[in-house]
This record gives sequence, C-alpha cells and structure tokens, in this order.
Amino acid sequence: MRRSLTALATVFVLAALLLPNTFGAMEPNRFTQIPGEAIVGAAILLSLPRRARRVAAVLLGTALGVLTVLNALDLGFGEYLGRGFNLVLDWALLEDARSFVADSMGGTVAALAAVGAVALALLLPVLTVLAVRRLGEVLAAHRDRSTRGVLIAGTVWITCSVLGLQAFGMPLATGRAAHAFQAQTERVRDTIRDEAAFARQSRTDAFGGTPPDQLMPDLRGKDVIFAFIESYGRSAIEDPIMSPGVNQTLEASTQALASAGYRAKSGWLTSPTYGAGSWLGHSTFISGLWVDNQQRYTTVTSGDHRTLTKMFGETGAWDTVGVMPGVQKAWPEARFHGLDTVYNAFQLGYQGPKFAWSTMPDQYALEAFQRLEHGRKRDKPLMAEIILTSSHQPWAPIPRMVGWDEVGDGSVFRAIQKEGEKPADIVADETRSREEYGKTIEYSVTCLTEWLERYGTDDTVLVFLGDHQPISRVSGTKASRDVPVTIVARDPKVLDAVSEWEWTDGLRPEHDAPVWRMSAFRDRFLTAYGSTPHPTKG
Repeated sequence: MRRSLTALATVFVLAALLLPNTFGAMEPNRFTQIPGEAIVGAAILLSLPRRARRVAAVLLGTALGVLTVLNALDLGFGEYLGRGFNLVLDWALLEDARSFVADSMGGTVAALAAVGAVALALLLPVLTVLAVRRLGEVLAAHRDRSTRGVLIAGTVWITCSVLGLQAFGMPLATGRAAHAFQAQTERVRDTIRDEAAFARQSRTDAFGGTPPDQLMPDLRGKDVIFAFIESYGRSAIEDPIMSPGVNQTLEASTQALASAGYRAKSGWLTSPTYGAGSWLGHSTFISGLWVDNQQRYTTVTSGDHRTLTKMFGETGAWDTVGVMPGVQKAWPEARFHGLDTVYNAFQLGYQGPKFAWSTMPDQYALEAFQRLEHGRKRDKPLMAEIILTSSHQPWAPIPRMVGWDEVGDGSVFRAIQKEGEKPADIVADETRSREEYGKTIEYSVTCLTEWLERYGTDDTVLVFLGDHQPISRVSGTKASRDVPVTIVARDPKVLDAVSEWEWTDGLRPEHDAPVWRMSAFRDRFLTAYGSTPHPTKG
C-alpha cells in the first residue's frame, strides 16, 4: 500500500510538472521527458531537516498545484480564445463562461460545472502538497540512496540538455514548469506595464480635436448602419466544410442586392480577439484603438476617447441608435458609444424563445429596429449600431427565416426553436459544430441583406462585419484573426470614396483582398468621407 501511494505521488507530481498548457501539445511524448524541477525539488527536500522539509513540501506543493490550475485555465482559454489565461484580467470572464453554459446547457449543468471547477481548483493544490510531502518523507527515509539518485539524475539531465538528446521527438531534458511560471510572471508584468502605456495612447487621437462640422461631410443626409455579425470570421468563407454554403449565400445576396440597385465592396480586418470577447472587437472598431484585453476595454470605455458612433451624434446631423439584443444587464458603456437611444434585450418587444445564448433571432432584431426607429418619420437621418447574435455559439438551435410580415412579436419562432438541434448534441461534435456554425452565418447574412432589400433607400449605407473568428475547435488551431468587412450602398459616390482601398466587389472578399488591423478602420473611414484631422496628443 505504501509503495502504491509513493508510485501514485510520483506519477502525479511528474504529470503536473510536464502538463502542457495547450491541447495541441497534449501528446504522449510530452510525458517522457525528465523535468529538471523534480531534481531540484528533491535536492531541496533532502538538504533540509524534518520540520523545514515539511514546510518546504507545503510551499513547493502549493506552488505546483497553483501552476497546474493556471495551466488548466490556459488550456481552456487557448481552446476558446486562442490565448492563455491572464492572471490579472481574466477572472471576470469566468462568470461569462458560467452564464454561457447556463444559456446553452441549462442552469443545472452550469451550477454543477461551476462547483466542479471550484472543487478541482481547490483540490489540485491539496493533492500536490500531499504528494510532494509523501515523496519528501520517502527521500529522507532513504537519504543515502536518494542523494546518489539525485546526483545521477542531475548529471543525466545536464548531459541531455547540453547534447540536445531526444526521445520520441522531444528533448529528454526539460524545464517545462519553470518556463510556465516565467511565462505567467511575464504576462502579469506586461499587463501592468501596458495599462499605463495604453492610457497615454488612448489620449492620442488624429481626430480628437476635429470640430463637429468637419466630421463626415460626405455622408450628410445618409442613413448609416454599422452591423456586427457575431463570430463571422475568415474561416466561414474559406474553410472547406463551412464555406460552400456561406459563399453561396454571399453570392446570391450580392446578386439580389444588385437587382435592388445596391453595390458592395469587401475586405478583411484583423480582430483583436478570437473565439469570444465580442466587446473587444466592437470597441476597437469604433474607437480606432487596439483593445485586446479587459483592462484596455475598461480604460477606453471609462475615458473620453471619441468613437466613430459618438462622432455621428456630435455633428448634430444624425440621430443615433443602438440595437443590442445581447445586453441583458446594466450597460454603462453606452456613454462610450455615444448613442442617443439604446435598445437592450428587454426593450425590443420580443415575446419568443431564446435560441441558446442568443436572446432573439436576428430577423426579429432587424424588424424591431425597423418598427421602432428606421421606419419612423424623422427630421434627421439615422446612424445605427446593431449587434446580431444568432451566430453566437453553441450554434444550436438555429432560427429560420419567416415571412417579414409574419415576424410579429416573435412568437412565430417558438415552433422553430423546439424543432431545432439541442446545444449538447452540437457542442460535443466538432464536425457538426462547424457545419451548424456555417448555417448560422448564412442565416445572419440573409437576414441583414433581405432587410436592406426590403427597407433600404437610396440614402442607406450599410457597413457590416464580423467581430471575431469562432473558437479554434471550429476555425482551426492555425486560423487567422481576420474577419470580413463590407460596405453596401446605392449611391455610387459612397463606394467611389473608398475605391483606393482596393476592396473586392461584392459581399465576399477575395483571399488576397487588403487586410487591415480593425483599429485602422475608424480613421480610414473618417478620411474617406471628408473628415478633417485635428490631432490631440496624450
């Protein structure tokens, strides 16, 4: 029994030391290496008297347990966000993850998952402490043999490291845990430094001092609509599983819009986020700043940096409206967006069912926008920011198009929701996730372009784009962060103003169409439509 416990403790500690922090690296050969930290830890425990050894075992075990928890968080964040966990910034996102599970899988599953995650996070350091303490006692009980073993292991490790010896395609000598600790430390340090640097950067603005009458004079009299399609990324257009249906929809919609007198041009923007964190993409697009983490988001939204949407309102030439069906709680960021009126999930009159995370189908959100704002008689043209959410994961159940005259209060979608796929069936199947994701993009694009055909005018200008790529399980581990962006208008002068951008004609950008950082769009857009720069400096 004692030997079994010692063997288990050894395996557990070695596994914790060698655990990769990405699923792509989770291969058996990763666990055939010799961790230098195990040799150093054994030497430390052997060199200490009994009481000090027990204290050291607790400290070393706790450190290893915490590092294992952080590695596990890196695994999850890498799978969904394409990056590691940030020890300073990302704790708030765990609640968002719980809410997503609740909306997709139900409150009971979310509660069990949350309890299980907390229990695991608490249990891992306890287990590593017990394992290290057990090994420390065994080493001390056989001090002479253990000392020789540590010396031999250290010599072997140094030799393997110097000579670069490998087994099963991996270096035999590794310092994986030390490198992981260093990476976490550098991530914290860089985050702290970035806060001050970004605060200065956010006070610098090429159009920060531009008088309102010099903003977008070439768009005066136009209804300008900025629409974000959730998770609409390059993969939807270029992935072999998803692209056939999406591209067919884009081509058909291009032709339908052309028949209605509209032309379109499309390009690519590189999003600051990946897999989730839509608000980072939204704020980057309208602010012209690279908002790639929660700290930057808090800084810019609590400051006075001028956003594209706010500038429309400042001119006095437009009424400004936001349609935010994903907002279900207090939203102080409304001031940052600078919108006269904001409709959240509870203010659009929807009486139908939720579709997993999405509070309402995109077709309903657009029809509500038409009823509440776009279709009203007004003294000024309208600038609207619309967030479409039907393509939010888990991509089940998916809404279907109904006749626009049948949308009503949304009750018509009840039967569609009941007939749809169950989120649990899609989440567990990678191929089906990709297929269903593609279908949601087809749906969202169809909703938006049909709305434009039905309700657009000679003075309507539509700019629509994705906020980020879908999670790596759908887009692929090597996918870019690029998203499509499209401008649609009847007035030829609107598209002629951006002819030098060399974007692709139609709704589908070519593979080699220009790629800009999403933060570059605001200033290029302002310049194209006649705005005069008046820089301010931080």
